[in-house]
Amino acid sequence: MLRIGVDVGGTNTDAVATDGTTIRARIKLPTSNDILTGIGKALSGLKRNVGSSDVHSVVVGTTQFLNAIVEARGLTPVVAIRLATLPAPLDPMSDWPDRLRAAVFGAVHVCAGGHQYTGDPMDALDEEGVADVARSARELGHNNFMVSSVFSPVNPDGELLAQRAIKAVHPEASITLSHEIGRIGILERENAAILNAALRPLAGRVIDGLEAALEEARIAAPLYLSQNDGTIVNLDFARDYPIFTVASGPTNSMRGAAVESNTSDCIVIDVGGTTTDVGLLRGGFPRESTIAIDLGGVRTNFRMPDVVSLGIGGGSVIHSLGSQVVVGPDSVGNQLENKALVFGGDTPTFTDVAVAAGFADIGDRERARRLSPHVIRAALDYVRDVLVAAIDRVSVDGAPVPIVTVGGGAVLLGDTLPSRSQLVHPTNAAIANAIGAALATIGVTVDRVFALGARSRAVALDAARAEARARAVRAGAAEDSVRVVDEDDVPLTHLPEGTATRIRVRVVGDLAGFETTRATA
Repeated sequence: MLRIGVDVGGTNTDAVATDGTTIRARIKLPTSNDILTGIGKALSGLKRNVGSSDVHSVVVGTTQFLNAIVEARGLTPVVAIRLATLPAPLDPMSDWPDRLRAAVFGAVHVCAGGHQYTGDPMDALDEEGVADVARSARELGHNNFMVSSVFSPVNPDGELLAQRAIKAVHPEASITLSHEIGRIGILERENAAILNAALRPLAGRVIDGLEAALEEARIAAPLYLSQNDGTIVNLDFARDYPIFTVASGPTNSMRGAAVESNTSDCIVIDVGGTTTDVGLLRGGFPRESTIAIDLGGVRTNFRMPDVVSLGIGGGSVIHSLGSQVVVGPDSVGNQLENKALVFGGDTPTFTDVAVAAGFADIGDRERARRLSPHVIRAALDYVRDVLVAAIDRVSVDGAPVPIVTVGGGAVLLGDTLPSRSQLVHPTNAAIANAIGAALATIGVTVDRVFALGARSRAVALDAARAEARARAVRAGAAEDSVRVVDEDDVPLTHLPEGTATRIRVRVVGDLAGFETTRATA
């Protein structure tokens, strides 16, 4: 009864095969330039090690979608349509970085429509105007659309009508609706929805490649992708909403840290070859960010973990600037075993510092002693200061909580961590990311504003729960296993009493369909 988890990092690709919480096989490979090649090798390697045992699911967490945004590559132009009162003071994508805007821009249009904060119509939807935009886009060869509407998280009818108008004249259109992606705040929600639309074709190609990799490895099992909140979704859901998978790396590690340390409330420090991620676990799941998140220079407000990413890892280059020593943010990445001093290279890295300090026994320690005592101590102090600042940022109230260190580079930290908290370094810390992927559950979060009017908060809360459960089943969960794990009901106090409330419901559920799935021999 095996579950395979694969996590693709900037330096290494880790994979495990688990039977419950027992690890039956594990593999770590340098991340390939095209990512899919490395995943295929990892799957084949695991299959050889576990023989003909049944594989009931494969979960993959990949950085490919995040990299596409950060590097502005592999994205598809999007026709953005905003429904609002005319004229619009600021067009969609107006404040984007030039390089990313050039990669994503198809066209922008503002059509009459939108709703009030109460959910009442602001302007009648210009359906013919939307249809004209779709006809023009079809003639120009554009298939990707994003529709955003003022206060659509309160009333999505405008976006749904616009979707229908587009489909009527452009049946092949791929349409992202902003109310399904982000929260109140039209610019940030719109930005996130545009990025999702731009990622959809790439998501289709990546998922097709993952399916081919499973077929080549002769693994006939359902495939899932990791999400930003530490849960997973099936491929149909991931094709439609790839934006929800861009931060799966840190959350895989955090979930794996919870499993390996048997600690559901803690701070997790995940040290890789290129970066270190620091985040807070509450109830075994990463805490979500409540503020706008910068993604590739674009402000967004969709579901993302509250994680601090630092440009420090095992491959981080050591820079001596006079008396000052800086670690990173540049890294030798997956070339560590060729370029670090301890491996015969000529680039001083944080791995070399850790070996010289006695924290790790890797490579040739004598070569690490080329670093002066001043550089070693200054580099360790630099890392400590950066980590302490990150820990303080993610802490809720400053109260001591266990600190769990995971990742292939966790052993390099030595005594750089604050002593005020209990420090936990799990046995399988180096592959916590893959463990977190393998053992994850299906999860969905509904977070939107409900106009109350004649209905009560209790009725609105029931509606949010029902919507979350339905989406979880669509994402691959067994219907009878779906359960609510977290929910908030926050009245909007800046509006007249009883007008509207923001409801956030998170549900999780076990994977469906295992009993009929078998791996080929």
